[in-house]
Amino acid sequence: MKERKPFWGLLARRPCWLPTWRGWLGLGLAVTLLLGLAVRNAYAFLAVNDPVAGGALVVEGWQPDYALEAAIAEFKRHPYEKLYVTGGPIDRGAPLSEYKTYAQLGAAILLRLGLDHAVVQAIPAPWVRQDRTYTSAVALREWLREHRIAPKNFHLLTLGPHARRSRLLFEEALGAGAQVGITAMEGRDYDPGEWWRSSQGFREVTGELIAYGYARLVFRPGPVPPARSP
Repeated sequence: MKERKPFWGLLARRPCWLPTWRGWLGLGLAVTLLLGLAVRNAYAFLAVNDPVAGGALVVEGWQPDYALEAAIAEFKRHPYEKLYVTGGPIDRGAPLSEYKTYAQLGAAILLRLGLDHAVVQAIPAPWVRQDRTYTSAVALREWLREHRIAPKNFHLLTLGPHARRSRLLFEEALGAGAQVGITAMEGRDYDPGEWWRSSQGFREVTGELIAYGYARLVFRPGPVPPARSP
């Protein structure tokens, strides 16, 4: 006898397979293993290193002094044309507030650490509510166009897990004709190999994972306010 299908034939009964307790145990172990591997490799995934020598060296000006010292060493190691320092406005009330932007603050530190004025160029970015890294990259692009400078290679230096997202956004801003290399300088606030054991490391790595996902899947370039050259 033919089985009657309820709800006017919209539903039908079908047998299905479900895991046994052994199956659920195996599935749980597999998920745990995959999560463990993801956690252990998250920092290495974000802190990508793929440098290019020569052309323009770019450093994000919000970084600590030891990262800027590493930028000086990199500049002296290879024949770069210039060292560009990017960054937007410093929060009101921050230390050294006589500098209006992180670009100007970073450039001032580089000069105090021994670099010559002729090779350091601050590229201030305007204030924006979000997408600050992309806005800094656009400010660099517009400054280069205004001064009719067209380096083909850019080597971006940034700190730790910020690297992969920074490179993505600089590539988006500088266009397909530019080759953007990246160096992720290691921070000193936590152990990159066990970042999850530190509250700062946990916040920074998980935050950058979310931000990279946003930049890769959701972000769409929009209009950027103009920035004044220093």
